[in-house]
Amino acid sequence: MTSPVTETPAADSASALEHFLSGLRYETDCSDVQRSLEGGPDFVLLDVRQPQSFSDGHVPGASNLPHAKIIGSRLGTYAAGTLFVVYCAGPHCNGAQRAAIRMARLGRPVKIMVGGMSGWRDEGFAVATGPA
Repeated sequence: MTSPVTETPAADSASALEHFLSGLRYETDCSDVQRSLEGGPDFVLLDVRQPQSFSDGHVPGASNLPHAKIIGSRLGTYAAGTLFVVYCAGPHCNGAQRAAIRMARLGRPVKIMVGGMSGWRDEGFAVATGPA
């Protein structure tokens, strides 16, 4: 007898490895971002929510650039190969995906911080307040 878990066989190890490695090319998590911020980040962290949401609470060290305002001229001060990590409110919000699409269309390296602000708070990490 098979269960809903086993009725579809698992992928072979090589395929599974490629799949999971691929995911890390597009996403990072709150814990990895927090550890990286402690050591001096090698990426730019962008909160892509509206300014009021940013002011109410954001990841310390993040800059605010709402996803709808991501255009080439706003990124001109960053070197071409700069990695951007974007986040929004959380899993119920698609702002980070919208930001990542804009960044990719502009030819910029980008990852999404999975969990967004709700994930950050769930981890118990410090939250900064105030305007950008």
